[in-house]
Amino acid sequence: MAGIETSLDSETGGRGGRSSLAGNATDKALNLLEAASAPGYPHRLGDVAATAGVPKASAHRILQNLVATGFLASDGSGGYGPGPRVRALAARITQGCEEDQVMRAELEVLGRRIGHTVQIGVRTGDAITLLVKVSGPNPVQDSSRVGMQLPLHTTAIGKCVLADLADDRLTDLMGRLGLAPRTENTLTEPAALRAELVKVREQGFALDDEENELGVRCLAVPVRDAKGSVIGAVNVSTIAFLETRETLLSRVDAVRTTAGALHGLLG
Repeated sequence: MAGIETSLDSETGGRGGRSSLAGNATDKALNLLEAASAPGYPHRLGDVAATAGVPKASAHRILQNLVATGFLASDGSGGYGPGPRVRALAARITQGCEEDQVMRAELEVLGRRIGHTVQIGVRTGDAITLLVKVSGPNPVQDSSRVGMQLPLHTTAIGKCVLADLADDRLTDLMGRLGLAPRTENTLTEPAALRAELVKVREQGFALDDEENELGVRCLAVPVRDAKGSVIGAVNVSTIAFLETRETLLSRVDAVRTTAGALHGLLG
């Protein structure tokens, strides 16, 4: 992107239930807004309430208020989706957003350097949401898309986030969400996941070895906010039969450079 110097240029150059988060009225409204606006809408009342962790009766009242104010829209048959005010807000945030331009520019340079699909995802509640994706040249691609929400424990991005949590918060999160399998390779035992997270902290990167999607192997390096907390990660996605695990690991330094360039950008 013209006018933006990137780090690599300069080197060469459905969450499960969310009851614990749905505390005050503002939390509940925001959780419901997020759940109702998730891909695949319109969503039924019961599903929105369960995803947001809000009792159904309270959810119905809040959702009606969000519809009345234009933040959500109702399909007239009990389904909810994003309303005009949310769509306008999203457009204002993303159009001409300097942070988005920087993220995309960094990912484009990284993608050209390594020849693979690259993404940045951040924690949103009890899931990972993909913010930016730059597809690689290979005709075989993973199924990810911008806005998609993915589990924390099955993805390399999610493992980067989990590895930064204090032990009590990690225990609470695993107990609340469970460790449901996405593939036969998913780590579903708490002890196994904890051991994996120790390696993530020591190495400074995480791997998803066909744990979220069969045939897809990913490597991610944490992205931190201005206070040093991990909020997400830069992720490289490869097709397992086209690139070995060892070759993917050789990309760590390039991904680490990009992640470092995004430090503090999102908070």
